[in-house]
Amino acid sequence: MEKPHMGKGTQGERARRTGSAMRWLLLAALAVAALGCSSKHAPEAAASAADEAAAPDAGGGSAKADLGVLLAYEHRVRVRLSGEQIAGRTKAVQDACSGGKFGACVVLGMNQSGGDAPSASLQVRIVPQGVERLIALAGQGDQIAERGIQAEDLAVAVRDNTMRQDRLRREHARLLEFQERRDLKMADVLTLSERIAEIESQLQAAEQEAAQQQRRISTQLITFEFATTAAQESSSEIGQALKEFGGIVAAVVAFLIRAFAVLLPLGVVGGFCLWVVLKLWRARRRRKAAG
Repeated sequence: MEKPHMGKGTQGERARRTGSAMRWLLLAALAVAALGCSSKHAPEAAASAADEAAAPDAGGGSAKADLGVLLAYEHRVRVRLSGEQIAGRTKAVQDACSGGKFGACVVLGMNQSGGDAPSASLQVRIVPQGVERLIALAGQGDQIAERGIQAEDLAVAVRDNTMRQDRLRREHARLLEFQERRDLKMADVLTLSERIAEIESQLQAAEQEAAQQQRRISTQLITFEFATTAAQESSSEIGQALKEFGGIVAAVVAFLIRAFAVLLPLGVVGGFCLWVVLKLWRARRRRKAAG
């Protein structure tokens, strides 16, 4: 009786152990599946996070896209003001540039004329931070009549110049290495020296061009033109015309006198020829009438 009882207990215990093992296996399988799903979606989540980090800010805080351009800016500003103010305003802008009031600046040229219609022109090169403030000083607000800006892209020129310098430096280094050889003939030495000097000259020219390009990119050119107001310019033209009235009349009278002096001899000669022709014609008619 005890053996069958013990067999049934053993079978129940084995069943419980098997069920427990099956539950543990099921939990392990679920855990593995969960880890697989998480690892599968981890790159997607990382990529999504990276995209969100790289995405432009909706509030406008993203950096400007690099278009690969190197721009050299040139400004042209026309200022109209009363004639007595032109010299002082030109001097103020020139002094502000020369004194570095708005940053590094250099005056490239200045022309000024007086009279009834005074005018002036001033050309400067200044750092970008001082462009607007110098223009504001010249225009004093509403006195700017015209303003224009244009830009030249120097990216290709800078790239070509950089490649040219690299090529010249490499060739210069190779020639210097070849010049150190002991077995060179005198003719070869002279040829190498001439070629090295030529390359050094070309390299110097390329470096100067690069410096000029960098100067045009890092600074901006402004050309100021100061002229009188439209009303003052019109009145000045009328006054100038009145002043020229006497000269114009004198010029016309002088032209008529010269024309009369030229035509008078021609008229005398022509009149004499006409008198001779008429005299001969009348004589011929009288002979016909008599015959």
